Amino acid sequence: MEEQATELLCGMRADMIRSMTGYGRFEAENEESRLTVEIKSVNHRYCDISIRLPKKLNAFENDIRRQVKESVSRGKIDVYITYESSRQGESLVTYNSDMARSYMELLQKISDDFQIQNTMDAATLSRYPEVFTLDEVHVDEEKLQELLHHTVAGALDHFVQARETEGGLLKADLIQKLDVLGFIAEEIRKRSPEVFEEYKERLRMKIKETLGDTKLDESVVATELVVYSDKICVDEELVRLKSHIQHMKETLEKEENVGRKLDFIAQELNREANTTLSKANDIIISNQGIMMKTEIEKIREQIQNLE
Repeated sequence: MEEQATELLCGMRADMIRSMTGYGRFEAENEESRLTVEIKSVNHRYCDISIRLPKKLNAFENDIRRQVKESVSRGKIDVYITYESSRQGESLVTYNSDMARSYMELLQKISDDFQIQNTMDAATLSRYPEVFTLDEVHVDEEKLQELLHHTVAGALDHFVQARETEGGLLKADLIQKLDVLGFIAEEIRKRSPEVFEEYKERLRMKIKETLGDTKLDESVVATELVVYSDKICVDEELVRLKSHIQHMKETLEKEENVGRKLDFIAQELNREANTTLSKANDIIISNQGIMMKTEIEKIREQIQNLE
């Protein structure tokens, strides 16, 4: 059984993007015990594991937590474990006749002493302490621990598969959004020279209207254009933005547990978008900058779902 549990764990693909939401369930039993393990998770910044299990399994809680941490790095993880005995037909209840007789004798003495009726019946007497006792059936602790490890491994396998399936969908959606972001950045890059030429033409016309027939001083125009160009130039921002887009795509393709790293890259994307928008002196670029920030916000929200 230990080998089967190991095979289940080894079967998990450690190189795939995972969502932080998922669910897995697994049941297993041996000749003594039957176990059911359910695991579910939601988003969380860290790895927060909550385990609910029967008192009989309390001694194994740390082992279960360690086993879960080997497969999960982020998320609020809830683990539910139920235990049943596989043994059928064994009586676990013992009747203590001596204790019941003592109760009856004392109750009769009370009745005699105070001249009151003794109304005791069997059902009422059975509820008195230690009349019935629940005997613990001996369970092989080593076999129980082995079964528990196997069952948790099976639930983790289904759980991780669910997170990987959802992670694949998130990855595809993120890549699509990054492509849209790259397209918007390219449109801004194409528009920037047009903005400069339009400003250049407006500047010449304004100077001519002001000076009339006076000869235009090209050095003044050139100086003004250089200043304006520095103010609106977003070449560096767009180069860095495209570099971050490529970095994010490569991270999605090559790495696991990428949530925190992608969140950092998204912050860099947002920083370049803010600078680009602040330099925009054109309604078209302004609108594209707003679209770019909107898309980055969608990316950041989606990243929050990744492990």
